[in-house]
Amino acid sequence: MSYLPPTRKEAVIVLVSTLSFLLLTAVFIGLRPEHIAMAVVLDVLLFASLYTRKLVVALLPFVVFAVSYDWMRVWPNYMVNDIDVAGLYSAERTIFGIDVDGVRMTLCEFFHEHHCSVADFFAGLFYLCWVPVPVLFALSLFIKGRRELALRFSLVFLLVNLIGFAGYYIHPAAPPWYVMQYGFEPILGTPGNVAGLGRFDALAGMDIFAPMYGRNANVFAALPSLHSAYMPVAFTYAVMGRCKKWLIALFGIIMVGIWFTAIYSGHHYMIDVLTGIACAVIGILLFEQVFMRLPVFRRFMFRYIAYIS
Repeated sequence: MSYLPPTRKEAVIVLVSTLSFLLLTAVFIGLRPEHIAMAVVLDVLLFASLYTRKLVVALLPFVVFAVSYDWMRVWPNYMVNDIDVAGLYSAERTIFGIDVDGVRMTLCEFFHEHHCSVADFFAGLFYLCWVPVPVLFALSLFIKGRRELALRFSLVFLLVNLIGFAGYYIHPAAPPWYVMQYGFEPILGTPGNVAGLGRFDALAGMDIFAPMYGRNANVFAALPSLHSAYMPVAFTYAVMGRCKKWLIALFGIIMVGIWFTAIYSGHHYMIDVLTGIACAVIGILLFEQVFMRLPVFRRFMFRYIAYIS
């Protein structure tokens, strides 16, 4: 198959977008190696072949998600609304707390004191699936020629994240580990914390989660738990797409495992997990029952699918 280069218009869009991204990131956030690496990889794929160009465009919602999350550093949510530390903790302890030896505590506090290596190991494995599995699912759908399903899933994934990001700004909230380590007073500039996932790093004998959470864009973004939202979206579209039963079952196991880990590791309260699941449900319904019924959006989808097919 002969090489089919991008059109002049496509090439200009790619180069202008890349330079704009790098320049704006350097000015407002500060360039990091991963920014340059992402730009280089995407540009290489966009120019390499028609197939890889279609692949990048199909998975573009994941790129927009990553950039959007990173850019929340420019305008932190605690500059918009007050940070909820004590209120969320009190609600969690009241609604979902348990009594241990006459002391009322949250599930996160219980697991902070009661944990085991087996649970630590599986918790780490589940949490490592949070973004890679959805990305691999979209990639597999694209490779198998199921481009429309891949696009719908990818766009819903992005939409769910945007809904969750809005939640971060509406109600900035501290995670459980923050309360256990710092108390109820918000301390701006607090670095990310690996919390209970550090036990997985210790078992693995290497830093896996520590570097991830060290780059956390904002520690006061615990509500909703978007970790808890991703696999419900993947699970739903696996069912809608009539994927293999073993894959649907696997997604279900990972989904529940991530929900458990979010609480077990001290990164999220049950309230965070439930609101994360709600974000997934709202995003799916909004996309499928509202957006897909709008003629203008359906025309957009038709052109998008035609381009990547």
